[in-house]
Amino acid sequence: MIPFISVKTPAFASLIDSLLEIEKSGIHSNYGPKNTLFENRLRDLYFNGAGSCLTVCNATIGLMIAMKQVARQRQSSSTPRYALMPSFTFAAAAHAALWAGYTPLFCDIDPETWAACPVSERRLIERYGDSIDLIVPYATFGNGIDLSHYEKLHKETGAGIVIDAAASLGTLDENGHGFGTGFAHPIVFSMHATKTFGIGEGGVIYCANPDTIAALRTMGNFGFGSPRSATNHGINSKMTEFAAAIALACLTTMEEVANQRAALAEIYCCYLPPGVETQRPRGRRRSYQFMPVLLPEGCLRDEVRAALDALNIGTGAYFSPHLMQQPYFAQICTADDLSITNNVANRILSLPLWTDMTPEMPRRVCEALRPLVILPGAATTQVAA
Repeated sequence: MIPFISVKTPAFASLIDSLLEIEKSGIHSNYGPKNTLFENRLRDLYFNGAGSCLTVCNATIGLMIAMKQVARQRQSSSTPRYALMPSFTFAAAAHAALWAGYTPLFCDIDPETWAACPVSERRLIERYGDSIDLIVPYATFGNGIDLSHYEKLHKETGAGIVIDAAASLGTLDENGHGFGTGFAHPIVFSMHATKTFGIGEGGVIYCANPDTIAALRTMGNFGFGSPRSATNHGINSKMTEFAAAIALACLTTMEEVANQRAALAEIYCCYLPPGVETQRPRGRRRSYQFMPVLLPEGCLRDEVRAALDALNIGTGAYFSPHLMQQPYFAQICTADDLSITNNVANRILSLPLWTDMTPEMPRRVCEALRPLVILPGAATTQVAA
């Protein structure tokens, strides 16, 4: 059997010394020593020592506080307050915007990168103007995006920028630095167990502006300033010392795991059947949670998945349905024309890719997929297991 996702976190036995240190210290949360050590080591190892990191209990909470902190400040809230983002993303981004007080405004995506389409973004900016208080692009499936484009949009519009980089911890930019190194706006990473850097549950916010991280740290501790009283918006976003101990252990294998998954993705690219498309890459290395591909037009994805399942090969379909196709968001959100998003969501197939896969497994998946793929122009046939 080849499951869709297989979680691997550090062995509990390897954490005993760290857990005993936590027990001895009596500090279990509140930005304790393990947490501080992890933030600093991650900054130094991954972000070239530039900027600051802040851990959060999960990435959704991280998105919420980042949105609340950097959004455009307005004297009156009588007009709509929008957060511009792609509809081709995970529900966490839209939920976070709603919790922070903003209505998601969905743009279309680029047909090759599957990230937010700049033309669609600008069309919505022209239409909604100053009602857009936030721009929240998604680094789709761990792939890099053009951050200079969003710095430019920030200067042009005054809207706050928050990068949803949930799957990107381990992604390297063109210079070989961690994705987002030196960027002046918050970038939110997930450390959920299913990610390349998986600790179980947790997240981290990176920003090159230390004042932004300091404000978010205060917000994440009930808004407590000095003296110990609320001076700002507050919530409890703190990560436990136990989670930080796991994160420190993950740092020791971070490069090995990311390179291993990238090598598996290369095998996929070599053996995928003709007509199956992959995402156009950006940067030196991408962090893979799974292997996303596009089936050719005319392929019946659900039947393809059923056939692979019959062969004990697990699959997913991220993100189908996309957000504007989901009942809750469809009722309360607003969207541009989503023609590309609809097309990609209808054809997307997520193939298994996890740390302990052998090189033979991606080849086996591709061999199983090959007879199920209908090429453009071929006669339509029913897929059988």
